[in-house]
Amino acid sequence: MFSTIIEAAKNFCIHQIRLSHLTHDEKQKGRTIIAYIDVDADNGLHYRVYLSADETFIQRVSKLFLEEDESDEQTLIDIALETTNIIVGSAKVLAENSDNAYTIQTPHFEKIGDFDYDYDEMKVIQIENDKLTIAIKELN
Repeated sequence: MFSTIIEAAKNFCIHQIRLSHLTHDEKQKGRTIIAYIDVDADNGLHYRVYLSADETFIQRVSKLFLEEDESDEQTLIDIALETTNIIVGSAKVLAENSDNAYTIQTPHFEKIGDFDYDYDEMKVIQIENDKLTIAIKELN
């Protein structure tokens, strides 16, 4: 499941943002906008998927979707939620015909701050200096 979410995040960078990206495992530090979405796998397991983005990453997406050069904090939160829904929703579609199919819930805003949650797997997607951390935690 996690690899499909990362694939969807890479597709988001390629097809929506239209810039090259890097992936790495170096944990992001500092102030980020954190959202999560819960996922129910067809095998009965439950997961929480976190997206933690620095404000410049989310502002980049806001510029793309809303054409705003400087979005306010509430708009950035809304864009973080929408980005979470787009990426994990896209991964759900990619996984539909596999052994890893799942359903997703509604995304939730967690906080603005350090990403200090437990997780099972984590990957960072980076465009220039802007970073998006994606992490997953099994809830069972």
